[in-house]
Amino acid sequence: MCNAHVNTISGSSKLIKGSGRAIILLPKDTKFVIDDALYSTKSQRNLLSFKDIRLNGYHIETMHKKNIEYLYITKVECGNKYVLEMLLTFSSGLYYTHISAIELHVTTNKKFVEPHTFTIWMTG
Repeated sequence: MCNAHVNTISGSSKLIKGSGRAIILLPKDTKFVIDDALYSTKSQRNLLSFKDIRLNGYHIETMHKKNIEYLYITKVECGNKYVLEMLLTFSSGLYYTHISAIELHVTTNKKFVEPHTFTIWMTG
């Protein structure tokens, strides 16, 4: 996995430093659990896929409000649809929001010589 190239919004990175479970929290307390998140020291942004949104039981739709486009993250419960988050859009067409890390992870590299060497990383 260390030699894999990953293309992100901030460019191509050839180093994946770790992978595993990530738990993120959006501004209105919508929580996502992502079991196969990748961590790269070169990435300046986090990407949340439609697959991750659906696996967490949420739906998405685009809406216009006062001539501004938003991506709504919604949930349907007992036949009622609730808008949980409204994400703004960049001029590039990507949607964005701020996230908070609610869980820390420790990743290790088996190539380290010292057994106590590790990296702590947070999603967010």
